[in-house]
Amino acid sequence: MSPRWYERWTTDPGERSAHRFADRVAAGHALADRLVAFDPPFDPASTVVLGLPRGGVPVAAAVAERLGVPLDMLVAHKVGAPDNPELAIGAVATDGTMLVEPWAGDVGVSGEGAFAVAAAAELERARDRERRLRGGREAVPLSGRTAILVDDGMATGATMHVAVLAARALGATRVVVAVPVAAAETAASMRRIADAVVSLLEPTDFRAVGEWYDRFDQLDDADVAASLAAARQGEPAPDRSPAT
Repeated sequence: MSPRWYERWTTDPGERSAHRFADRVAAGHALADRLVAFDPPFDPASTVVLGLPRGGVPVAAAVAERLGVPLDMLVAHKVGAPDNPELAIGAVATDGTMLVEPWAGDVGVSGEGAFAVAAAAELERARDRERRLRGGREAVPLSGRTAILVDDGMATGATMHVAVLAARALGATRVVVAVPVAAAETAASMRRIADAVVSLLEPTDFRAVGEWYDRFDQLDDADVAASLAAARQGEPAPDRSPAT
């Protein structure tokens, strides 16, 4: 893969403060700067930016505005281990695409049938979230288009992996993953799955996405819906800065 598609910064803890993003919107602007220089360039007539709720949507909104392309979302949820919900043993997307990680058997979930049972509740939650966020509005069609999948960062990459598979299943002819920060190992794995990966930071000492942001507010679905509504109306994303 051509190195012009991404820049890899291997950072140590002493360099961490120099490579932090102010917030998700600032990260989106920085990511957009990289994407406008992407080679080959994105055709606005056949490109759509998809944010992964929750945290990926404000990043994606800044990217879509800069590229002059539609903004939509692709809802994907991780499936947690039975005794450790924070450990992703797979992921699901609302179109029914499912991904099971190879280590699922190590935590007591072995076989496709067993994973399907574990994933069923998460799939229903994802579909319920999508219904609430869309409010009856149709999804932007992906057939024949380039889909740029955006999140605020990638740790294990499970939700992004299933999002790539879902975008292809929905007809996208090219799938590009774009994130401000990703664990170096995850980014390398994702380059074997997506058509391209654009990332600004790829630390080898990655522990959590929030460590790479000065401000990393917890978002709720109302924040996501507001960002999507503002993009549809051609307005800037709502400012969630605290009152002074």
